Amino acid sequence: MLKSAMRCLTLRASSGPPPATPLSLELYKAHTRLSLPAAVCLTHKDKEPRLPLSRQEEKGEGKVHTMETSGVSNGGSTQGKTIKCKAAVAWGPSEPLVMQEVEVAPPERMEVRIKVLFTSICHTDLSFWKGENELQRRFPRILGHEAAGVVESVGEGVEDLVPGDHVVPIFNGECGACAYCESTVTNLCKSARVDAFKSTMTLDNVTRFSVVDQSTGTRQPVYHFLNTSTFAEYTVLDSACAVKINPAAPLEKMCLLSCGISTGVGAAWNTANVSKGSTVAIFGLGAVGLAVAEGARLRGAAKIIGVDINPEKFTKGKEMGITDFVNSKTCGKPVHEVIKEMTDGGVDYGFECTGNLDVLRETFVSTHDGWGLTVMLGIHPTPRMLPLHPMELFDGRRIVGCTFGDFKGKTQLPLLVDQCINGEVKINFDGFITHEMPFSEIREAFRLLEEGKSLRCVLRL
Repeated sequence: MLKSAMRCLTLRASSGPPPATPLSLELYKAHTRLSLPAAVCLTHKDKEPRLPLSRQEEKGEGKVHTMETSGVSNGGSTQGKTIKCKAAVAWGPSEPLVMQEVEVAPPERMEVRIKVLFTSICHTDLSFWKGENELQRRFPRILGHEAAGVVESVGEGVEDLVPGDHVVPIFNGECGACAYCESTVTNLCKSARVDAFKSTMTLDNVTRFSVVDQSTGTRQPVYHFLNTSTFAEYTVLDSACAVKINPAAPLEKMCLLSCGISTGVGAAWNTANVSKGSTVAIFGLGAVGLAVAEGARLRGAAKIIGVDINPEKFTKGKEMGITDFVNSKTCGKPVHEVIKEMTDGGVDYGFECTGNLDVLRETFVSTHDGWGLTVMLGIHPTPRMLPLHPMELFDGRRIVGCTFGDFKGKTQLPLLVDQCINGEVKINFDGFITHEMPFSEIREAFRLLEEGKSLRCVLRL
C-alpha cells in the first residue's frame, strides 16, 4: 500500500491473538534466525519472443548499469556477473505484459539479488499497470511486489543475508539504523520506505534491469517498482527490503506476506488494535479486506460486517470470519444507515479497502461517534482530497492510514512466520490462494484479478 497522509502507528505484538501491549523492538531484534540451505538454481529452457526496442534511453535517472554481461543464464556461478533471465515487462499503461529476456546486474553495496520462486498479483500491480495514478506512469517497468525466493548473491556490506537464505521481499523496507527504524511509533524507514516515485536503486539512482535489441545492440533501461520488481526470475533489492525467514515455511504461501496478508492482518492488529467483543465493518472483500477479517477474527471481534458489490465474495468471507454481509448495490439505503441499524449506532472499527473516496466516506460515517476508528487501506486517486469536513472529527471519530499493516518487516515478519509454523497464529493462507499458474500465464492471472475472479493467483517461476 502507498504512503498514507495520516497515520496512527502504535505497533502491537503479533501473537494469536496479539496482546494489546506496545511492541518491544528489543524482543524482535533478539529473535534467533536459523541458518539456511544452499541456493536453488532453476533452469528455464523455453524461449519467448523479444520485443523490438523503439524507445530511446533516457538520461539521468534512467541510465543503465554498464557492467559487462557474462552470458550466464542460470547454470554455473553467477556471483558478480550479469544474469540473463525472463521477466514480464510492462511497456506502457494497459499494454499487454511482454515475457522477454532481460539482463539483471549484480547487486551493489547493501543490495541483494534473489531468485524469485513464487510471485503473486495484487490490485496495486493492476492499478500501476493501468497507469491510474500520475505517480505510476514510468515505463518500461517490471512490476510485482508479492513474492518469495532465495538469495543468489549479496553486495558489499550486507551482513544479515547470505546466498541460499529464504527471503520475502517487502516494498516497505527497514534499514535498522535510521531514526525511523529505531522508533517504536512508525514502521517507515528513511531510505527504504515505500515510494511511488522511485524507479531506480537507492545507492546510485540507476536501474539494475535492462534489455538489449539483438539486431542493433541498443540497451534500454527497465525501471524498478515499489522496491521489489518480482515479475522476473531474478531481481535486485536493497538489503533493507529482503526479509530472511525460516526455511521450513512453504514459500508459495509466504509470498502473501509481502503485501496482502501482512497489510490486512496488521491493520487489524497493529493499526486498529481490534479488541475482543468489538464490532468491525470491512468495505471491499478483496485479499486485503479478507485479511483484515482474519486479523479481526483472531482478535475475537464479535461482529465482522463485510461490504461489497459482488455477492460471490460473501461465501469466501465466511471462511475468514465475516459474520454479516451488506451488498451496497441492493441494500436499498446508504450503507452507513444499514450498519448503524445493525450495530446500535455504528461499528467500533471501519476498514476501507477499495481506493474509492465515496466508499471511504461511507466507512467513516459507519463508525460509532465518540470512538469510531476508520483505517484507510485502499490506493486512492489524486488529486481528490479526503471526503470529510474537519469539524466532523470533533464528533470523536478518527481516520488513519496504514502502510504494510504497520509491521516492521525485517524485525517482525520472521517471528510471525515462526508463529504460523508453530500453530501459535492460525492464518488461513490457503483460503487466499484461488489460482496457481506458471509464470508464463501472467496475462491470464491479470485478467482473472481484473474481473474479480481471483483473490491471489500464485505464479510459479
